[in-house]
Amino acid sequence: MTARYLAWRIFQLVPTALGIVLVAFVLIHLAPGDPVLALAGEHGDAGYYAFMRERFGLDRSLPEQLLTFTQRVFSGDVGVSFLEGRPAMAVIADRLPATLLLMLTALVLSTAAGLLAGVHGGIRIGRTSDLTLSAITLLLSAVPVFLVGQLAVLGLASHWSLFPSGGIRTPGADHTGLAALLDVARHLALPALVLAAAEVAAVARLTRRALAAELATDHIRTAHAKGLSPRTVIVRHALRRVLLPVVTVIGGRLGYAFGGAVVVEFVFSWPGIGRLLLASTQARDMPVLLGIFLLIAGTVVVFNLLTDLTYTALDPRIRYR
Repeated sequence: MTARYLAWRIFQLVPTALGIVLVAFVLIHLAPGDPVLALAGEHGDAGYYAFMRERFGLDRSLPEQLLTFTQRVFSGDVGVSFLEGRPAMAVIADRLPATLLLMLTALVLSTAAGLLAGVHGGIRIGRTSDLTLSAITLLLSAVPVFLVGQLAVLGLASHWSLFPSGGIRTPGADHTGLAALLDVARHLALPALVLAAAEVAAVARLTRRALAAELATDHIRTAHAKGLSPRTVIVRHALRRVLLPVVTVIGGRLGYAFGGAVVVEFVFSWPGIGRLLLASTQARDMPVLLGIFLLIAGTVVVFNLLTDLTYTALDPRIRYR
């Protein structure tokens, strides 16, 4: 990859960011409901309503609000939360670590499980184990994540008590050090597994199809004819080429992971961005909603760039100009 291409991609982030800001602003302001009524109630005084609109800049025209919002965004500020009276980005930052912990854990689990299931099916096409794994992944992709979460809570948490039913820590517990980490890990396990289950199917099915096609190519037959072990042929010759579309899927599904995290966090009372998004939507807390929208969209854009950078590491023949 040339430095020129990398500089061009980074330069492209500027108009992309402007587009994201515009879309976020328009979508939030087109949504039904009045944030002042959500804050002050429907039976307040007209003077108080006017004071609240002036305080939060809602009495200005939409072009003025858009200009002010754009200036704030590029200075790292999206305004003050209507509900908490603090900078919206500070409110989001308080919840972000929990969401990142949940999403990254689920991403690692779904990628590892999907690759293992896909490789197993790809080298055993049509066998009983392949058909069984295919049926399981198809079922996981068909069942809504909220239903999987509810069944997990009812069965594994409530009935068998294998996992906590919600939260990120045991209420009232005063754990420190390793005990605190283990407590968080125990609470993390079930929501991460549920979120990973929703994503593992795409990785597994794509890996299976791509690997089966790759194993039928001439260069793989040549590798076998050279006397290389089946494991070496799969890992060094076939799987590396298969990983390119898999990386694309993993990078592209980041936005879906955020959407799934919203549902999972609600089901398991996980104190992350998802629950904050629901609360802010109900209260029409526009600065927080705009901040979350920008965070998700910006993360997707950055991951797409990282996906392109990963291509050259997996296949040195790829060169960007």
